[in-house]
Amino acid sequence: MKILPAAFRTSLGILFMSAITGPLLMKTKAQIPAPAPAPMATPTTTPSVTAPAPFTASPAEAASIDSIIAALYDVISGPAGKRDWDRFRSLFIPGARLIATGVRPTGEVGSRVMTAEDYAQRNGPFFEKSGFFEREAARRTEAFGNIAHIFSTYESRHAKDDAKPFQRGINSIQLLNDGKRWWIVTVFWQGEDEKHPLPEKYLEGKN
Repeated sequence: MKILPAAFRTSLGILFMSAITGPLLMKTKAQIPAPAPAPMATPTTTPSVTAPAPFTASPAEAASIDSIIAALYDVISGPAGKRDWDRFRSLFIPGARLIATGVRPTGEVGSRVMTAEDYAQRNGPFFEKSGFFEREAARRTEAFGNIAHIFSTYESRHAKDDAKPFQRGINSIQLLNDGKRWWIVTVFWQGEDEKHPLPEKYLEGKN
């Protein structure tokens, strides 16, 4: 999707770093005297833990497949400067994932899985310093009931009026309609390269 392919390639080399593990807690053999019994206390009710409420999207932007896809492209596009990350977050269902795919220096294919918040934190500094405009060039849609899958062909430019994009690729987008609005569930993308040119069928119109 909307992470710059160049930025992704830069960070891909550290994608599969070894996980940091916490110290292993070991039981000692020394016997510790048991503390004196505490006086009986009045039982208390454990407060329930609830998930944070999602950001509220504009009803118009979440009303249709067309509108939410248009909002997704629009919210990350613009001249150098801050993006409206609250608007960005509002498009995604809680637990949604953004997955960038690319080729590592070893030639292996890797991926980086992010939440909407991860994406905002990782790419916010870049957008503040660099112009980035991404538009949908073509689309293929499959839908059934409350779910939809979009193969959205994207073009990325540094400036809105650049004659040619510096990157093209496919955003594979999964959507859910909960009966009230559309939500983005997953955005999974790969940029075009010499080994994987975009087929003509993904460059022609929308259906």
